Amino acid sequence: MPLPSIPAKRYFTIGEVAELCGVKPHVLRYWEQEFTQLRPMKRRGNRRYYQHHEVLMIRRIRDLLYEQGFTISGARNQLQDTSPTRMHEALQPALAEHDVPVIQLAPPDNAGYSAPVWGDMGRVRQELFEIRSLLSDQ
Repeated sequence: MPLPSIPAKRYFTIGEVAELCGVKPHVLRYWEQEFTQLRPMKRRGNRRYYQHHEVLMIRRIRDLLYEQGFTISGARNQLQDTSPTRMHEALQPALAEHDVPVIQLAPPDNAGYSAPVWGDMGRVRQELFEIRSLLSDQ
C-alpha cells in the first residue's frame, strides 16, 4: 500500500508523522534513539514537532528496514555512508514536490573542510534554522 502524500505544512505532530509514514508513534520514538539524524523539535510538554525533511528521512528509514530488509545497524550505516550533499541531492525531488526551501549544503570545492567538520556545520546550520523558526512563530 503506497504512503499518503505529505501535506504542505511546516510542522507535523508525532501522530501525523506516524500516519504519513505507516509506523506507530512508539516506533518513531525508538528510531529517534537509534538514528541521530532524527531530532524533532520539542516544545511544550516535550511534544515532538517534525519538519518535512524529517518525515522524508523517516520514510527512508522505513524503506531501508521494512522494504529492503536492513537491520537497524545496517540502516544506520547506510544512512551514515551518505554524505550530507548526497543525501540532500537524493531528497531534492521530494523537497521540490512539497515546495520546501532548498539550502545549499555543499562547501565550495576549494574550501578545504574535512567531511566531519562540514557535517557538524550542517547540524549547526539546521539548529539555527530551527531556532529562527521558533522565534518567528512567537
